[in-house]
Amino acid sequence: MIDLRSDTVTKPSQGMRQVMAEALVGDDVYGDDPTVNSLEARVAKLFGKEAGLFTPSGSLANQLAIRTLVNPGEELITETDSHIVRAELGAGAVFSGITTRTWKAPLGKLSAQDALQLAKPNSGPYLVSTTAIAVENTHNFGGGTVQPIDEIAKLGVEAKKLGMLLHLDGARIWNAHVSSGVAFSEYGKHFETVSVCLSKGLGAPVGSVMLASTDRIAKARVWRKRYGAGMRQVGILAAAGHYALDNNIERLADDHSRAKKIAIACAEVSPLLIDPNNVETNIVALDLSKFTATAQEINSELNALGILASALGPKFLRLVTHLDFTDKELEQVLIELPKILKRTLVIE
Repeated sequence: MIDLRSDTVTKPSQGMRQVMAEALVGDDVYGDDPTVNSLEARVAKLFGKEAGLFTPSGSLANQLAIRTLVNPGEELITETDSHIVRAELGAGAVFSGITTRTWKAPLGKLSAQDALQLAKPNSGPYLVSTTAIAVENTHNFGGGTVQPIDEIAKLGVEAKKLGMLLHLDGARIWNAHVSSGVAFSEYGKHFETVSVCLSKGLGAPVGSVMLASTDRIAKARVWRKRYGAGMRQVGILAAAGHYALDNNIERLADDHSRAKKIAIACAEVSPLLIDPNNVETNIVALDLSKFTATAQEINSELNALGILASALGPKFLRLVTHLDFTDKELEQVLIELPKILKRTLVIE
């Protein structure tokens, strides 16, 4: 099967497995795992933060971060289709008592003004106060959108004036960096908390890292244990993270190139499906809203030919390129996907 459901489906390479097998380990709950400790410090330094906390998932890294920013009954705002409010099953409300409101942005692209207009900080004793703003970079459901650094910087300046804090959901920040050339530290300096994922484009089997000040990380570490995510000899997984950082960042450009080729092939069938100019990273988001066919119908046709994609809505089909997706597989997708689209798409 050619699996384009997500960049989380990759398998550890032989080189990655080797460093995992040889990793120095200790009990991480006691802070004794040297490989975890070095990974946390390495990623924190990369983004200009004081400390890091290794977590088993990006969702947990996000939730621990916003918990340190927003008190129960206060508000986090973010874009409508952000992962943190759409794909984390209401965790902020369930675990931390955080309320949310959202603004809608085309392709999820950040406009600082949109966020600032929605924000209501210091609303007094009768209304909910906005405490923090979350930005997702790249924006998953926006189609891998890279957030403009000038808008991030503007939001950071204005939010600080109003006493609000910023969180970066940087699950695919590696892709944003490779696409834009913006340094990790430049992204990091505008946010109080950052989450980064090692198991998406970088190909590690498990793991994310939450980044913040030493004080926030200490608080998050307590909550990580409380949530049942205190891990023991987890240096085996942290070693995979080190390997991913050493070997798999710059090669993301190959994923971006392959995604662009898929987008161009789809746009040649119909420009209503996608604008290839908007495909900046490794996600191809096909908009079927103008057609009678559903995403699931197209996906079933693909599945029958050994190609897996994700129907993430009635009219939204997503394909994600990754390090296990080869040029030979790309050739097959470029043949079969346009055929299916030509055969099934009828404008409503």
